[in-house]
Amino acid sequence: MDSKRLAKFARLIQKEMADIFLRDGSRLFGNQFIGVSQVRVSPDLGYAKIYLSFLNDKEPLKTVDVIRLHNKELRTILASRIKNQVRKIPEIEFFYDDTMDYVEKMDKIFEEINKQPKSKEEE
Repeated sequence: MDSKRLAKFARLIQKEMADIFLRDGSRLFGNQFIGVSQVRVSPDLGYAKIYLSFLNDKEPLKTVDVIRLHNKELRTILASRIKNQVRKIPEIEFFYDDTMDYVEKMDKIFEEINKQPKSKEEE
């Protein structure tokens, strides 16, 4: 399987899942903003790991658990959208993308470093 085909398939799933969360997300998950940050696809295109990010969500891991409960429904919606473009609909699994949490944590650390008073030698 060439990497271009894998990347194209991953982008298709990412685009469609992002649109599903945008259109059907409020019905399924309330007024939650759910972003699809990354999709990783197995070489046989039979399995897709979907990484999600959330805006203003205090408990993103709980939200991922709720999304996982709707896995079958979300896969059915995805299937109806991509059935004419692919031979087989992949099994999907959702994961929390904690990249933004890491970035925020690092920003806070750098802020604290910059706030520390300078010693006489540094001035």
